[in-house]
Amino acid sequence: MRYVIAIVFALIGGSLAAVFAGSSVADWVVAHQSFDSSDDAENLHMLTYIGSLVAGLIIGWLVGWIIGGSGGSSKPTA
Repeated sequence: MRYVIAIVFALIGGSLAAVFAGSSVADWVVAHQSFDSSDDAENLHMLTYIGSLVAGLIIGWLVGWIIGGSGGSSKPTA
């Protein structure tokens, strides 16, 4: 069950990163760089956007893993 909770939270974290953070972070990073061609700017924008989505997935997974493990039962000591 811990894996299911972690997967659900990873999807939620990735979705929130895509909606709220991805484009803003990518725009900010590209705005603080200078480029020789527009292709370089678009490549950095895409890489930063995907990186922020991956970060959202990882953070969501970790939060779900922690929450999913907090309800686990401990083995009785004999």
